[in-house]
Amino acid sequence: MEGRPLVRCFLSCLVFISAAAGIAQIATNSLPATDRLSPSLDRRVELLIRSQFSVRPDYDITLGARTTSETAGYDNLPVTFSHKGKQTTVDFLISKDGSTLERIEKFSTGSNPAMTIDVDKRPVRGAATAKVEIINFDDLQCPYCGMLNSEILPQTMNRYKGLVKIVYKDYPLPGHPWAMRAAVDANCLASQSDAAYWAYVDFVHSHGRDISGANPDPARSFTELDNIAGTIGKQSKVDDAQLALCLKKQDQSVVNSSLKLGASLKIEATPQVFVDGERLPSGAQPVDQLWPAIDRALKAQGIQPPPETPPVEAPAGSPAQGPS
Repeated sequence: MEGRPLVRCFLSCLVFISAAAGIAQIATNSLPATDRLSPSLDRRVELLIRSQFSVRPDYDITLGARTTSETAGYDNLPVTFSHKGKQTTVDFLISKDGSTLERIEKFSTGSNPAMTIDVDKRPVRGAATAKVEIINFDDLQCPYCGMLNSEILPQTMNRYKGLVKIVYKDYPLPGHPWAMRAAVDANCLASQSDAAYWAYVDFVHSHGRDISGANPDPARSFTELDNIAGTIGKQSKVDDAQLALCLKKQDQSVVNSSLKLGASLKIEATPQVFVDGERLPSGAQPVDQLWPAIDRALKAQGIQPPPETPPVEAPAGSPAQGPS
């Protein structure tokens, strides 16, 4: 997996949890809702949170004032986690008598941003009428993205013939010096030919080490990427002059728009795959993780998935021949 997510530790666990506080009942009903907890209860709650959510010792925890909540019998209790000058506040619920602490998060069933990812005008691999859409946020310098592109997705297309289609969104990571250049070049080809785009994606993903070289030099890699795009453009019979102008201009606006979208989805590693809105763990997930998600998406549309068969090795799509 590329670009390991930032350490979130306990915060990722604070969803749909109701913890019996294991605290001695302390009468607080007589206190106004805006009062802070007593020192004794404050300490018990802090220790409970540290224990239940494995909070690192170098994080400070500060409990705020309890306020009236919408949940009968409970008050809101803001809890602030501090570390090296950064703070995150998470809302808990605490019972009126101080005996129970809960963490419940509400979600709107009608506002899942993963189900409305903009793929307008993006090249599509597979039948445009396919029932299930696989969206991958891709980094062309990412070896795990290459594994997904050359091994896992071809097996998937072979199994779900006519049922799935694949769309890539750009997500070049900052630690990859030529990933942005490759994304821009790929989009120059995509503006004229879907087939040329996929040929470029397949070639770059399978020749990443050659493009980087034994002694990495971004300028040399840029030239190599442009040459690859030019060769594939000729093979795909795109407009040479238009392609050359696009490669020279290096307009990053489309890529930056995709990066902004990915950031709003909290993508921190590549590849990041979505199957009809279902987010898979980041990384090149094997078929035994990817295929069940596809099966669920098909069943949700009343379609019976293909019978289970052992994974079959297959070439990456049917791209135009890459440059020699």
